[in-house]
Order: sequence, then C-alpha cells, then structure tokens
Amino acid sequence: MSGKRILAGFHAVGARLRHAPASIEAIYVDARRRDGRMAQLQQRAAELKVKVIAADPERLRGMAGEAPHQGVVAVAEQLDQVLSFEDVLNDVRADTLLLLLDGVTDPRNLGACLRVADAAGVQAVVVPRDRSAGLTPAALKAAAGAAEAVPLIDVTNLARAMDDLRDAGVRLIGAAGEADDSLFDLDLTGPLAWVLGAEGAGLRRLTRERCDALARIPIIGHVESLNVSVATGICLYEAVRQRLASAG
Repeated sequence: MSGKRILAGFHAVGARLRHAPASIEAIYVDARRRDGRMAQLQQRAAELKVKVIAADPERLRGMAGEAPHQGVVAVAEQLDQVLSFEDVLNDVRADTLLLLLDGVTDPRNLGACLRVADAAGVQAVVVPRDRSAGLTPAALKAAAGAAEAVPLIDVTNLARAMDDLRDAGVRLIGAAGEADDSLFDLDLTGPLAWVLGAEGAGLRRLTRERCDALARIPIIGHVESLNVSVATGICLYEAVRQRLASAG
C-alpha cells in the first residue's frame, strides 16, 4: 500500500488521532465491540471528522497482519520524516540524548525501544537501513504512539554515522555484557548516544570499535541477558537520573 501506513490497536490509532488526524483516511472498527474505550475513540474520531467504518474481525486481521489490533485498525498517510540525520548533527547540545540500535530486527522490540526512548526524552533513534526492523503494524503497536513522537532515522552505514556523531561532539557508549565498567560507574551527562545491539548477537565488531566506552548492566540473578528494550530502558534512565541530579 504505497504511501499508506496501517496502524493497529488503540495506542497507535489514538496517537495518530491526537497528532495528525487529517492524515487518517479511515478507521475500521469491530462492530461487535461496544465498550467504553471503543465508544470514546469513535466519539473523538467523529469530533475530528475522521471516517469510521464497521468491519468484521477477518478483515481487521487481514489489515493488521501479525499485530494484535484490539478491534481497531486505521489506514493513514505515511508522515514525512521531520528530522534528518544532518539535523541531528547540526543540533548537538549539552542535553542531547540519542539511541542507536544495531541489528534490532524484531519489530516488537523496535517498537518497545521507541516507546522507552520517547519516555526518556531521546531526540532521535538511529538504525542501519539494512539491519533493522521497519515500522510495521506490530512495531507501531508496541511503540504505543511513540513512533509519532520520536524520529526514527535510518542511515546507510551505522559505523560512519557514529564517526559523524563523535565529530559533532557526541560521546558513544555501547552496552556490552562483557564490559569491565558498569553503566553506574560512567558519567552519562553531556551529549551522549547509547548504542545497543540485539539480544544474543549484541553489537557488531565495527559498531563496538567506534564506541568511546562500553558498559554492562549488572545482572545479579541467573538470566544471561536482557531483552533489548528492557536494556534500553535501564541505560537511558540511568542517563536521565544523572542529568536530573546534575541539574538539581
């Protein structure tokens, strides 16, 4: 569906209603669902003059694909990327906080990372063009509206993009389980980008080599690793904690 995007679930559809209702072509809803949440969404759509169409569950499943749709699917215009990688390089500030994801190919993990990035105030998420999940319906649902708020920027060469960020004054910290330093031992204030790889595979060699430092998340229990979205939340919020402490 060229130029269109499928949004599945209340969070994804509701976020687009809030941020860009004019971009929604139509919202398809399960006519059998008559609870308060559905009524509220339909009322909001009516107020914004967005077309709502009753659909059977089979049609909704066909539109949403692998994403759980909760009885609501929207067809919307694909919004233009409002922030380029060059914009990021040209606007590095003392409070810059970025997230780089290397090889996160599971759309649900990507969506969850976008969600926590939005919560932590990240200015942009940068991914390699050929080694990343896209903003599929599953990713958009997991992002719970964050995909409308946090720019997802794909770059042709992640290693080169890291070199450019360093030249612009951004410190690159990679998350690696075998690192000597704990993330709690590092100064995470100032212009910073956390770099995380997929669970299991971790950071690729070229990505790892371009990090200014590597840090591990201390694991006290029996698990060997954390899901990338969980690790992202821990890393980003330690940076947030330090920045709030230094500002206070």
